Amino acid sequence: MTDAILVLNAGSSSLKFAVYPAGTGNAILKGKVSGIGTEPVFSATDAQGIALRQGNLQIPKQASDRDDLVPALLEWLFVQRPDIRLTAAGHRVVHGGLDHKGPARVTPRLLAELAALVPLAPMHQPHSLAAIECVAQALPDLPQIACFDTAFHRSMPRLAQLFALPREMSAEGVLRYGFHGLSYDYIAGCLPHHLGNKAKGRVVVAHLGSGASMCALKNRQSVATSMGFTALDGLMMGRRSGALDPGVVLYLMQEKGMSAADITKLLYERSGLLGVSGISSDMGVLETSTVPEAQEAIDLFCARAAGELASLATYVGGLDAIVFTAGIGENSARIRSAICDRLGWMGVALDTSANTQNATRISAIWSDIDVLVISTNEEAVVADATRALTRPA
Repeated sequence: MTDAILVLNAGSSSLKFAVYPAGTGNAILKGKVSGIGTEPVFSATDAQGIALRQGNLQIPKQASDRDDLVPALLEWLFVQRPDIRLTAAGHRVVHGGLDHKGPARVTPRLLAELAALVPLAPMHQPHSLAAIECVAQALPDLPQIACFDTAFHRSMPRLAQLFALPREMSAEGVLRYGFHGLSYDYIAGCLPHHLGNKAKGRVVVAHLGSGASMCALKNRQSVATSMGFTALDGLMMGRRSGALDPGVVLYLMQEKGMSAADITKLLYERSGLLGVSGISSDMGVLETSTVPEAQEAIDLFCARAAGELASLATYVGGLDAIVFTAGIGENSARIRSAICDRLGWMGVALDTSANTQNATRISAIWSDIDVLVISTNEEAVVADATRALTRPA
């Protein structure tokens, strides 16, 4: 038998999974169920990247929660790899609040604490908790570990966490938490390999995907980040608005009669690339479109990203390197170029050929700032943390 760790990353419309050796090593297999709630699509590959068959996996067509998916996925796994014996499960959990600066073993008390944070991450937290509950029901004796996106940002200085609100609200926890921390943790770990001594310098990492944010690092620790109290703040995203004048929300309530639920749906699901283009939240679709609104959405995304990147550089006193990661950051040469073109005044210059080829180093040799493209791996971070917390003494 092969002792292994199951890693689950439950999103609003997808469920990513991976199986890692309980000891050391890369993923034995990994996969994803996307299109949850509409037309679920399953895909998986083995360690060599060879596609695995769906086989016995039965997904209800309109599956909308993890109560349907996690048991089906576990059944598929045990039939696909009967030689695997799970020793633990690790989960990406978006919000850990102020009290959790690192991964934690799942207990009833922890679940209660995380449930109280659902209002701060309504599109993500419930799905993570549902996945944990499903695993507990199917395998009640299996240790489970929660790994928090917010934990990486607990190193931010107080000024980077504060809003200009009354002090009593800050004391109650109305602060900038930051998200995508598992991705930033992975990238921070990769920096010495790519940057050498510069790895401890001033780096801004751009995690650009359907959800998008940036993080300014120094000594490979978070100093400031674009997302704040919720995962709605900062950059323009696939369906989320990003930073917005609070007066707009007041206007929508007072003059348009919109409820909190209406505004939540507007800002989380109908805005961003989808709202501005009126076409799609998928950057790949917009890049192939000839409709003017698609180009305007792309231009706004890039302008906002460049502005946020320059702003974050002030928190670390300049800039030594930029790292692009996540779906858009890793795969769109056009977006990287459009963002960096707006940062030429900072000394950023790209090697057009390297950028087009999605090379790891895409900055020109004369660029004052190194520009890298590094694939992120949140699941690997969760696997490492799960190993560490469940390893026999």
